[in-house]
Amino acid sequence: MQALRDRGWQPLPFTEFVLKVHSRCNLACDYCYMYEMADQSWLRQPKVISADVIDATCRSIAEHVAEYAIPQVSIVLHGGEPLLAGHQVIESVARRLHEHLADETMLRLGIQTNGLLLDQEFLDIFKRWDIKVGVSLDGSEAGNDRHRKYRNGQGSHAQVIEKLRLLTEDANRSLYGGLLCVIDLENDPLETYKSLAVSAPPAIDFLLPHGNWDSPPPGRTSNREDTPYADWLIPIFDHWYESMCDEPSVRLFDDIMDIALGTDRASETVGLAPIQVVVIETDGQIEQVDTLKSAFPDATKLGEHVSRSRLSSALWSPQVVARQIGVAALGPACLECPIRNICGGGNFTHRYRAETGFRNPSVYCSDLFKLISHITQRLYADLVVSDGNGATR
Repeated sequence: MQALRDRGWQPLPFTEFVLKVHSRCNLACDYCYMYEMADQSWLRQPKVISADVIDATCRSIAEHVAEYAIPQVSIVLHGGEPLLAGHQVIESVARRLHEHLADETMLRLGIQTNGLLLDQEFLDIFKRWDIKVGVSLDGSEAGNDRHRKYRNGQGSHAQVIEKLRLLTEDANRSLYGGLLCVIDLENDPLETYKSLAVSAPPAIDFLLPHGNWDSPPPGRTSNREDTPYADWLIPIFDHWYESMCDEPSVRLFDDIMDIALGTDRASETVGLAPIQVVVIETDGQIEQVDTLKSAFPDATKLGEHVSRSRLSSALWSPQVVARQIGVAALGPACLECPIRNICGGGNFTHRYRAETGFRNPSVYCSDLFKLISHITQRLYADLVVSDGNGATR
């Protein structure tokens, strides 16, 4: 760390904030990194964010914005299931954030929800404060309900689809941020994609299930040459790429193509751009991205609190620095890889191994290599096409 300081390196400020407004959930998804994996600190969290923590958070973010003259910040209301916090809390959080920040920076608000509690009162609140809504849905009824269940075992698909109809009405469509889908190898990829596209989302985010070398994700075997997740994603990419003008954005594909074309795009999944995200828990603790809860207990902890610490004090935490130093954080195998600048070692969470920490390739290394190679080959082949007269397009 001192060597970085001696060279004059400085961390970049946080510009994306994940604000946990409720720490429990009304579903019992069996792949959930919050409740089903290594870290069980949710049991010690207050269920709902308090007014004091809301105010301390707003002051802390406003101070950070002023300290670094940040032109734009994104804040996502998150959980657990954030809508469990209720209309009054969501309204209060949005109002207080606007009071503290709207005159100081461009404020972008979002919420990530399973959608089950969406109603017109929530949608009116979202309209009032321009809050974009992301909904979690894993495709068709059979595909979604294999994992996204209530505690009594009942599937959630039918109820989510009903709520999506409310969100996609003309009066509410401007609030629709997109769909988040966790990949399940048992589901047909094109059926999954088309089931999601029926709801006309502006964007779809396919997530690799969280796991690591010590706790591999479903379908990842000891054979590092296997590529089940690339084989699942490539048919979707080909369909999407060949009819792109009529399709929603797919963040993973867009990220890979943008980085391949030279854009310094920040992404949790690929690339080497500095990550400027921080989480604020319901008790006010300042933490790393919560997917790290899948690695080991307290993996997200930074030892800082919004009522006692400046956000800038967390920037020099080794865990945060590792997410901002790009290629210097990669292990030997990644440094030798021909696609390292596009892949970036994959999602930081997926690199963990107890013996070596996070200086490893992603547990999805072979999948990422095959997927990125396929996408870039198609992209580069289409970049320069002669029309027979020497011109190109």
